[in-house]
Amino acid sequence: MANRDVRLALFRDNNFSGRRILFRRGGVAIRDLNAFAFNDELSSFRLRNVVNRRQVTLVLFSDINFRGSFRIFRGNQNVSSLGDFNDLTSSLVLVGRNLTNAQINEIRRTGVPPRDILSIRQ
Repeated sequence: MANRDVRLALFRDNNFSGRRILFRRGGVAIRDLNAFAFNDELSSFRLRNVVNRRQVTLVLFSDINFRGSFRIFRGNQNVSSLGDFNDLTSSLVLVGRNLTNAQINEIRRTGVPPRDILSIRQ
């Protein structure tokens, strides 16, 4: 299963510093980052699929329940600063495959993440 190969490290501060939350598997949708006491605190992250570097998608949303403004990241990435999206993330979706723009728009429209992933609420 592709989600086993996904790794995500979220950091409170720019340049991969400050408080860190690690995910050692993909296939997770977090409806409200208050569940981790991390709402509106994300500033940098490291995203990986250790087997197939192109098969990973992270979608960050500015509001809970996958609403508001959003940013999409596909493939392995080290993002040292979210720039204009710094300290704005309130929910996210992480999967070990490439979500299409249509799939992401469906998540935004319905507030329902893909079926085969764990959904975390506050």
